[in-house]
Amino acid sequence: MTKKPLTSHLLVRVLVGIVLGIACGLFFPEPVARLFLTFNGLFSAFLGFLIPLLIVGLVTPAIGDLGRGAGKWLGVTAAIAYASTVLAGLLAFLVARAGYPWLLGGERELDALANPEESALTGFVALEMEPVFGVMTALLLAFCLGVGITLIPGNTLHRSMDDLRGIIMRIVELVIIPLLPLYIFGMFMGLTMNGQILVVVSTFSKVVLVALALSVLLLAAQYVAAGVYVGRNPAVLLKNMLPAYATALGTSSSAATIPVTLRCAEVNGVRPPVAGFVVPLSATIHLAGSTLKIVLFSAAIMTITGTPIDDLAYVGFILMLGITMVAAPGVPGGAIMAAVGLLQGMLGFDETAVALMIATYIAIDSFGTATNVTGDGAIAVVMNKIIGERAVSEAGRTASPEREPADAPLRR
Repeated sequence: MTKKPLTSHLLVRVLVGIVLGIACGLFFPEPVARLFLTFNGLFSAFLGFLIPLLIVGLVTPAIGDLGRGAGKWLGVTAAIAYASTVLAGLLAFLVARAGYPWLLGGERELDALANPEESALTGFVALEMEPVFGVMTALLLAFCLGVGITLIPGNTLHRSMDDLRGIIMRIVELVIIPLLPLYIFGMFMGLTMNGQILVVVSTFSKVVLVALALSVLLLAAQYVAAGVYVGRNPAVLLKNMLPAYATALGTSSSAATIPVTLRCAEVNGVRPPVAGFVVPLSATIHLAGSTLKIVLFSAAIMTITGTPIDDLAYVGFILMLGITMVAAPGVPGGAIMAAVGLLQGMLGFDETAVALMIATYIAIDSFGTATNVTGDGAIAVVMNKIIGERAVSEAGRTASPEREPADAPLRR
């Protein structure tokens, strides 16, 4: 097998874009800078046009898929995954609200992150690309269609939504993801030329450290809860999942790590049929690590820009984020792309804030993915006991009294 070059990894290209953007912002002549700002304006406009379609194309079939297949076990797994994702977001929000006032207090002099496209230095041309509908309309439409798919007997609409998802995924993989490093380059170049880069770098280096520490705490909490429920040593369960964690660090993809996650779950005693059901499903719907990072970075941006944070509204954002994460495409950076609509629609993020979110998220994307994947192992252990206990219970109800095993009273 031919080894992929280092530059093929999105993380490497994003980091190169950040470094080059900062460096080039120090000496680029105005005409060259305006050329990149022109691209940024066009890319941002296209991204704004695509976001509502991305929500409909990804969320609708994802909800439709959740209503079919494994029945009640799918519902239980989805409920556990959603609860874990939301709790991770709430943990991050509590830490941000308690720690950011003093951790980021020195950055409060930055009243706003000036948008390079709105500064004195602008692109050569600007095109408006109006979305077909707004973000909230897209969310409502996706929920209605997704739930409707689970209620009707036919599958024509479901197949159509699957086709739309395929189209959107191809656009993300072939257009958005490849051009992101260039977009981030232009954004950091603009921040450097506007004199804001020192504040951005110093601020987000602190947030990255907080995110890494909370990821460790989150995994510990997940496995303590799972270990207590199944009566196993949490440290042993977590240790057995380390190969999946390491694989996810290298691939930045939950989907690509599924084979390793399956083997690790089986080492933890999860029966192969249960692991084969829970692990692929959790790789799609359980993104606790990704949600934790998005909450930490978005709260940091709101803090350093002096944007008021409405606690109740932000909790609503976390609840919606837990649902939207189901739609995250299985490509590096997919989770943040799925969340852009909520960031803009519910938190009021502008183009520069979104670009900063994308850049900082992708910079430690592999750690979020590793947290997601490792947490999937905890869910698999829990579901293994739930399904096993329920299966034994149902078997006991269907057995005839005269053929009941002799040790039945002991098992009761």
